[in-house]
Amino acid sequence: MARQNKKAIKATYRVNTVKDAKKISLDYLKKIELDKVISFGLPEIDDRFHIWRVPLKSKDNSAIGEIVIDAITTLIDSSKTTTKELLENRLLGRANSGTKKKNTKKDSPSISMLRNTIGMGDSEELLHELPANSIDLVFTSPPYFNAKPEYAEYLSYKEYLLKMKKIIHECARVLNEGRFFVLNVSPVLIRRASRNEASRRIAVPFDFHQLFIEEGFEFIDDIIWVKPEGAGWATGRGRRFAADRNPLQYKPVPVTEYVLVYRKKSDKLIDWLIRKHPDQKAVKASKIDDGYDVTNIWKITPAHSKDHPAIFPLELAEKVIKYYSFKNDVVLDPFAGIGTTAKAAARLGRRFAIFEMDAKYVNIIKKCFVNASIVDKNLNINWINIAVSKEETRSLFDND
Repeated sequence: MARQNKKAIKATYRVNTVKDAKKISLDYLKKIELDKVISFGLPEIDDRFHIWRVPLKSKDNSAIGEIVIDAITTLIDSSKTTTKELLENRLLGRANSGTKKKNTKKDSPSISMLRNTIGMGDSEELLHELPANSIDLVFTSPPYFNAKPEYAEYLSYKEYLLKMKKIIHECARVLNEGRFFVLNVSPVLIRRASRNEASRRIAVPFDFHQLFIEEGFEFIDDIIWVKPEGAGWATGRGRRFAADRNPLQYKPVPVTEYVLVYRKKSDKLIDWLIRKHPDQKAVKASKIDDGYDVTNIWKITPAHSKDHPAIFPLELAEKVIKYYSFKNDVVLDPFAGIGTTAKAAARLGRRFAIFEMDAKYVNIIKKCFVNASIVDKNLNINWINIAVSKEETRSLFDND
């Protein structure tokens, strides 16, 4: 039985060959800018733990470390991979490089130097462009898994979760110490393919929770976004029971979504992030006024747009940004849609970094930030994979 289980797990490997392992390792070395000075030994698969070990060698063929790759997800296991600092020390022949430890304790949180950023493309790839610890808050709502034709791009739910895991992994890298990742997510209804089949409801939030825990986040809160009664009738759920009233057919109409709050693990308390913040004026200016949400039940009317099938309300984004960031912080949304998170961030005096792969939605974002009154002279935008003409650039900065 154990042998059969191992064989079944091996069938899920995405890193199957030495060539695969070397390619992933080379991409990693390029990212840490050591690809010109390090070569590889022979990669080996360790099927006890479902990982690849890729030996690293200096130019004189000395062993200096290894890269460990998860064979199933293709992700680098940073907890087992030799650190960049240690590799550099060994390359330079520094004595006791493996035993000496620097005092890495910081006296104060760091302030990101990132400009406002709008990028078009796969967020997994675009996140590689961001420096580590350059983001102060992540707020997003992931694309639905095949719930509507617009999102039917994943071959399986397993593939969908793997993609989300990779993006959460990269978000963890760019997120500042002890800061928050807030996710708006809800169960997804997969409509039945025929009258002989039943519809399915997938508990997406609970699977996402597991992904966050695996990536080293701490669970903080589950906030329930409650919509007005009647908001869920569009799903068609509950209509059969309303007509027939037969037991076993009961299905409540969904009028809630989750807002899940996670924190990047840190030995620093939240109080340290506040007391030691280098810009105490920003901390003071960010204080929450009376009338804040006392409980984890948030009553917010849904938003609708003719341009996008599934946007969250500006009010939701503003609440999250006010509660979980300071003024001048950088807010990331890796699934930007039509740019709601960026609008909320700009309105509240925060910077933003948003990524979207659909050119139609990117054009809507571009028009908004080039032409709308929300844009002011201080909004210095870095456009990635998006053409902005000189005329548009002028209108971006000229408010006279």
